Amino acid sequence: MKHLQNTRHVEEKPQSGEVIALPPVQVRRRAPAPALARKVNALLQRIIPAFLGLGLLVVLWQLAAINSKGFPTPLSTLDSALTLFADPFYRDGPNDMGIGWNVLASLQRVAVGFGLAALAGIPLGFLIGRFTFFSRMFTPLIALLRPVSPLAWLPIGLLLFQKAEPASSWTIFICSIWPMVINTAEGVRRIPQDYLNVARVLQLSEWTIMRKILFPAVLPAVLTGVRLSIGIAWLVIVAAEMLTGGLGIGFWIWNEWNNLNVENILIAIVIIGVVGLLLEQGLMLIARRFSWQEK
Repeated sequence: MKHLQNTRHVEEKPQSGEVIALPPVQVRRRAPAPALARKVNALLQRIIPAFLGLGLLVVLWQLAAINSKGFPTPLSTLDSALTLFADPFYRDGPNDMGIGWNVLASLQRVAVGFGLAALAGIPLGFLIGRFTFFSRMFTPLIALLRPVSPLAWLPIGLLLFQKAEPASSWTIFICSIWPMVINTAEGVRRIPQDYLNVARVLQLSEWTIMRKILFPAVLPAVLTGVRLSIGIAWLVIVAAEMLTGGLGIGFWIWNEWNNLNVENILIAIVIIGVVGLLLEQGLMLIARRFSWQEK
C-alpha cells in the first residue's frame, strides 16, 4: 500500500539582508507614428477647416445670386475668370490692358510710396525713441495727423504734384509711414537701459550705438511696423486709383463697374485679397526669421 504524501507549497521568506532578483518586467510601448503620417495629419487639420470655410462662402455666394437680380453665380464668375486669365498681359491700346498689367501698375505705386515711407519713417522712429527732444517735437504731430483718412491726403497730392501718378504714391507714403514710425520708436524705448549704460562706459559713438545695439534689438519691432504698413498701403491704393484713374487695379474695377461686368469685379476682389495675403505672409516670414522669441 502506497502512502500518499501531501505536498505543500512553502514560500521562502528572504532572510535579512538577502536580495532577491526579480524577473524583468516587459512594458509594451506603442510604436511611434511615422513622421509622414504625422505631417499628413497636421496638414489635413489645416486644410479641412479652410476648405469648409471656402465652401461656406460659396454657398452664401450662391444664395445671394439666387435672391439678387443681376448678381453673378460662382460658376459664371469662374467662367469669366478662365477667360480673363487666358491672356492676363494683353495690350490693346493704352487704356485697354490685361489684368496682369493693372496689378503690376498698382504694385509699382505701392512700392514707390511704401519705399519712401520706410526711408523716412524708420529713421524718424529711431530719433523719436532715442531722444526726448525729438519725441516731444514729433509726438503731437503724429497724434494729430495719424487719424486722418488716407484718401483725405489725395487732393493735397493732386494740388502739389498736378498729376495723378505722384499723387497716388504720395497717398501711400502718408498712410503707411505711421505704423513704421510708431513701432520703431516703441521698440527703441523698450531696449534695456543696461545696454545703453554699457555703451556709455565704453564711450561708444552714437553711430556705433545705433548700428551695434539699437538696430539689432529693434529689428523685430521694425519688421512688425513694416508688415502693418504694407497692408495699409495695399488697401489704400485701390481706393486712390478709383479716384485718380489710369492704369491700376482700382481703376480697372471702376471701369468694369461702368461696363456692368460684375463678374470681373468679383475676380478683382479675389486678386486683391490674394496679393495682399502674399505680401503680408512674405513679410511675416521675414519677421519670424529675425525674431528672437520662442517659436
